[in-house]
Amino acid sequence: MRRAYSVETVRAAEAALMQRLPEGALMQRAAAGLAVACGDLLRRGGRVYGARVLLLVGSGDNGGDALYAGARLARRGAGVRALLLAPDRAHPGGLAAFLAAGGQVVDGPDGLGVLDLIVDGITGIGGRGGLRADATELLDAVTRDRTPVIAVDLPSGVEADTGEVHGDAVRADATVTFGTYKPGLLIDPAAEHAGALRLVDIGLGPDLPEPPDLEALQYADVAALLPVPGGESDKYRRGVVGVVAGSERYPGAAVLAVAGALRGGAGAVRYVGPGADAVIGRYPEALVHAGPPSKAGRVQAWVVGPGLGDGREAEAAVADVLAADVPVLVDADGLRLLDAETVRTRTAPTVLTPHAGEAAALLSTAREDVEAGRLAAVRELAARYRATVLLKGSTTLVAEARDTPVRVNPTGTAWLATAGSGDVLSGLTGSLLAAGLAPRDAASVGAYLHGLAARHGSDGAPLSAQDVADGIPAAWRDVRAG
Repeated sequence: MRRAYSVETVRAAEAALMQRLPEGALMQRAAAGLAVACGDLLRRGGRVYGARVLLLVGSGDNGGDALYAGARLARRGAGVRALLLAPDRAHPGGLAAFLAAGGQVVDGPDGLGVLDLIVDGITGIGGRGGLRADATELLDAVTRDRTPVIAVDLPSGVEADTGEVHGDAVRADATVTFGTYKPGLLIDPAAEHAGALRLVDIGLGPDLPEPPDLEALQYADVAALLPVPGGESDKYRRGVVGVVAGSERYPGAAVLAVAGALRGGAGAVRYVGPGADAVIGRYPEALVHAGPPSKAGRVQAWVVGPGLGDGREAEAAVADVLAADVPVLVDADGLRLLDAETVRTRTAPTVLTPHAGEAAALLSTAREDVEAGRLAAVRELAARYRATVLLKGSTTLVAEARDTPVRVNPTGTAWLATAGSGDVLSGLTGSLLAAGLAPRDAASVGAYLHGLAARHGSDGAPLSAQDVADGIPAAWRDVRAG
């Protein structure tokens, strides 16, 4: 599992560790890992010896890391030059080591020639706001030829704690981070600036508290949570999920939500709504009922909302489902039709799965604000509605009302931006709720499998929501195989 901590927590852990280490040892560990990563990247493009490297050096410890790493590269035969953005405040020990190793300090971007690598050490994890105008101008000048950029700990100009980007920021091809991940490396829009991530262990582990601020499940974590039937399982023990979805205008939403539930491992799916003929025509194993949902038969979880439309019948269906004493997932039109106080006072778990626009409506704010501050938005939604919230998007986030780490899904892909994909995710997550997974686990595993399924379904080509549903079994096999 990838774990991320706030700047305050990282600094406290570093301070505790430095008390037990010789002076400068922590920076040397970071610089050594950075130099190895730079060397690996340079070798992919040709060689380290004779490579042309430019360090962009700010006044903080990240600048010191870059200078010490540059010294190591210079001793391996690379031609390393440093551009100091604040010459009178450059790290003195790092600068001395860099010059002693044969590194050169340059005054500006003119005359640098062709570069093989740029190292971004402008600002550190404590930076706030975007890059200053002079840093932006310099960055534009040296990256004009699309030279690969490797960021030190965090791309300069992004917010470490939130993933927000206020102004100009470095777009790195790779980021080498130290000790632990920072939330901004895993959450968009900042994550889009980070490129490939590499974590260097500098010994912070024993000094990092539980729980982290953010976590991202990996294959082994998801495999441990997957509900796998045993020898005594039957369709009811595996979980029966009810799906209230679709309308005369959107019958396909019903089909796709049922597809996600069936592919997600539900023992049975009870469908309620006007799309019964379409559902049975595609999935004859589905159990259909005219409604209301409370009369459809026993279920272990409900999914309500995809393609439900407007009107009194739709509103009544949402209210009926929310009155049930089982976990309920509310998506799409259901999010517009729900009564907030009913959700807050439910004794059974509730999972809300909005995209940014729906989240903005639930929070009475602008969509742009949600997209710019995804972490704050998902936490506020969970607290305000006392629910588990899965905020869909380029990085899907899962938050609970209680104080547990927010989870970020690492398997998302742009191919999921297709009509009906969210309906599949709702059915899939509902099946995991019905199987007995806790709401946070069901939402996290559902998002993880959903992303993998899209990768299987697309194979690099455009795909439909039905392709995503059909890719779920392959994603399941991948996770179990490790």
